[in-house]
Amino acid sequence: MGRATNSAIQAKTNVAHSYIGEVMHVCFLEPSNFNHTCVVVVSGDGINFCGHALLHIGGTGWYFHVAGFNEVPRFMNEAGYKRYLKEGGKHEIRRWIVPIRDLLGAHQKLEELLAKRWQWLLLPNNCVSFLEEIVLAGGSKAHLHYNCPTLEAFK
Repeated sequence: MGRATNSAIQAKTNVAHSYIGEVMHVCFLEPSNFNHTCVVVVSGDGINFCGHALLHIGGTGWYFHVAGFNEVPRFMNEAGYKRYLKEGGKHEIRRWIVPIRDLLGAHQKLEELLAKRWQWLLLPNNCVSFLEEIVLAGGSKAHLHYNCPTLEAFK
């Protein structure tokens, strides 16, 4: 391997990545946290005009999302969310309150999804479909038709 190639590989591994949250190894949430549930839409990365969606539960509580093509979901508290916005150069676009009727169902689905890698397939299996699985398990029919959160309402 040439010196230039080796330097390029080292430079790539030393690139700082923006904060995307933490991996939850043990779920400390309670089903009652789903009494307050919102879908939060933030600006996207690069040419992603559709933005990115996160699930916010528990009032001033917790944010959950998937970020990456084969990654486990991430979570963050309010301070982490502000860090995520700042380091990622993002801004919040809107929030929708999503009523959850089956708190235990939503809680169990979130626990299930937190335990496995998410196979992100751009439009059909993305950040929106991750949230839809959780709210659907919670008895809500809220969803997006086109999986583009900046262009339509999550209802």
